[in-house]
Parts: sequence; structure tokens; C-alpha cells
Amino acid sequence: MWTWLNNLGGDVGALWRDNRQRWLRYRLVVADWAYAVLPLPFSGIMQLSAGSAGDVGVLNGPAAALLESPLFDHFLPMLLFGVYYYVFPVVAAGAAVLLRRSRPQWLMATGFGMLLLFGNFVPAAVALYSYAVHHADRRLLTGWFALYCLAFGLAVDTDLLAQAFLVSAILLVPLVFGLWVGTRRQLVDRLQERAERLEHERYLLAEQAIAAERTRIAREMHDVVAHRVSLMVLHAGGLEVSAEDPRTVETAGLIRTTGREALSELRGILGVLRDDSTAPPTAPQPVLADLDRLVGEWSAAGMRVVLERTGRPGDVSVSAQRTVYRIVQEGLTNAAKHAPGASAAVRVHRMPDRVEVEVANGPASAPATHAPASGFGLVGLHERVVLAGGELMAGSCPDGGWRLRAIVPTDEPDGAEEAAP
Repeated sequence: MWTWLNNLGGDVGALWRDNRQRWLRYRLVVADWAYAVLPLPFSGIMQLSAGSAGDVGVLNGPAAALLESPLFDHFLPMLLFGVYYYVFPVVAAGAAVLLRRSRPQWLMATGFGMLLLFGNFVPAAVALYSYAVHHADRRLLTGWFALYCLAFGLAVDTDLLAQAFLVSAILLVPLVFGLWVGTRRQLVDRLQERAERLEHERYLLAEQAIAAERTRIAREMHDVVAHRVSLMVLHAGGLEVSAEDPRTVETAGLIRTTGREALSELRGILGVLRDDSTAPPTAPQPVLADLDRLVGEWSAAGMRVVLERTGRPGDVSVSAQRTVYRIVQEGLTNAAKHAPGASAAVRVHRMPDRVEVEVANGPASAPATHAPASGFGLVGLHERVVLAGGELMAGSCPDGGWRLRAIVPTDEPDGAEEAAP
């Protein structure tokens, strides 16, 4: 249940991030078009009003005189003049605004030309604001602002004081506002970049710490556990050779074989912990077919174990088979440790979507040996079952025994490749 919810949450989160990125791209395109289209009416009104005033703009005076010639008494010449003199500059200014990110100099040149030739300050104000927001070359921006002031002085025929006021209102205000917005945006981008860099560094430090800890654990396991198990195998081999009692020879051989298998599995675990390309390959992982061998080993060790398989055979993922095997292994180990002399029953029931496994043992018929234990067997087993998307239950039986029961899904869970062997 929790695994399904986690997967659903991850899918929803990924979908939300994809939609958010798509929405940001769409919003950027819409903002560009809106920024290019919205000034068009104001620029058109300014173009018409500037064209009707002969003292504003370098071309407006000659254009007004040209309109009084007899050539423009006809409709077609008047229409062509209106298109080229009123419509075309406004459309060109809108196109320059649309390309302000990739071609900023076009917008600045268009604003300069519109201000100088026609006295139309709308493209100039938009150009100063846009360049200050999206580009960081302040020297070039200062040069363009000086050219704009010069064009404003040539295009507008007013006294010096009124000209200074108009320059500050028309050109300086959008420039200062654009500088503020651009500086704030750069600050936010730098803070975000710094946060991402710190997050990446934290991740790298955590990975290094995990790798160092895994290496330390692998080294300790190799120096301590592997050494002790090797000694156990060596002594068992010596006992097998020197003993005269056939049962003792058989038991010593079983101990030696089990110790060798433990060393082989330990090498695989050490290879996983070291995560080194030169590490030896891990041993084949146990599956459901290996349950007979596991039960046979415990039977050979003197435990009375019964294995019962029920249900319909079906496809079971490798990780699910490994989890079931570890459940049976832990259940029989606990039975031998805490209930010596008791019989045990293993039941594996396979269903299309899950595998139900149960390990039950009766009460102890001999005192427990109190062998050293880490206390993490059931804890680790519970983590393994939860990682596989299943449930684990453990508790005492009415007859004084113990029952370990688990439900493991048959499909491959997310993250199964990263699970411990």
C-alpha cells in the first residue's frame, strides 16, 4: 500500500514538474508576444500624433510639406504613404521587440530610429527597459542611452529645461526600472545557482561518506567475520579427517560445506559493499527452487522441518523469490536458535499476484543455547519485505511456539535492483 502511494506520489511529482516546465515555456512565449503586441497601439497613436506635428521628428516636417503636394490628392498615393510612413515603422518596432532576446541591437537601433526620425518615444522606452532587464553590458547600455538623449534633443524642439524633464520622464524612468528588475533577476539567479551548487556538494559529500562507511564495513567484515569462518571451515575439515565416528564425520563435513558456502556469499556481499569494478561477481541469488536445499540443510543438521507448497505456479520476480527465501531462512534460523529440538513447518502458497509464506515452530524441547545475536534479524527482514511491497507479521502461537508470516507481491518493485542481496 505504502509502495503504491510512494510510486503514485513520484509519478504525480514528475508530472507536475513536467507541466510546470511546459507552462513556463508557454508563459515565456506568451509574454514575448504580449510584450511585442501591447505597445503597438500606443506606438501607432504616437506615430500619428507625431506625424501631425511638424516640430517633432526629423522627417515629420518634410513629410508634412510633401503631403501638401498635388500628388497626394489621389487615394492610392495617400494609402501607400500611410503604409510606409505610419504602419511599417510600427510593425517593424513590434518585430524588433519580439526579437529583443536574440537580437537586442535591432531593438535598440529601431528605437533610436523611431525617436530620431518620427519623435516616437514608445519603442525607445521599451528598448531601454528590455535591454536593461535581459542584458548585462552596462557600458553598451550607457552608450545607447547617450544616443537616445541626442536623438531626443534633435527630434523635439523645446527649451533645455523642458527637454531635460521630458528625457527624465520618457527615457530615464524605464531605464532605471529596467536596471532594478534586471539586477534583482540576476541576484535571484545567482542565489538559485548557489543553492543548487551547495545541494550538489552536499550530495557529493553524502555519497563520499556512504562510500567510506561501506568500505569500512566491508574491511571489518573481511578482517573479522571471514577470518573466523575460515578457521571454522579449517577445523571442521580437520575433524572430518581425524574423526572415527561416522556421524561425527558427516556432521563435520556438513559444517565445512556450510562454512564454504557462507564464505562464498560473504565475498559477494563484500563486493556489493565495496562497489568496485574489480570486485568479484556476486554469487547467484537464491530463488524458490532453492527452498528444498535450504530445508535439506536444516534437516541434515538435526531439525525436523516440513516444507509444504500449495497454490498455482506463476511468474514470480527474482526479487520476490529472494525475499521469500530470506524469510524462510530467517524463520528456521530463529527456530534453531530460540527453540532447540522443536519441529518446524514451512508453507509457501503461490497466488497470481502474491506469495504467502509462513514459518512456524513448536515450543522448545531443550534449553536455548543463548548464541550471540545482533537483534536486527527481524528488523532487517521487515525492511526487506516492505521494500518488496509486502507485509510481515510475527508472533507467538497458542502452543508456545512462534510463527513468522509474510505476504510478498510477485511483481518487481521499484528499487529492487538497489535492494540488498
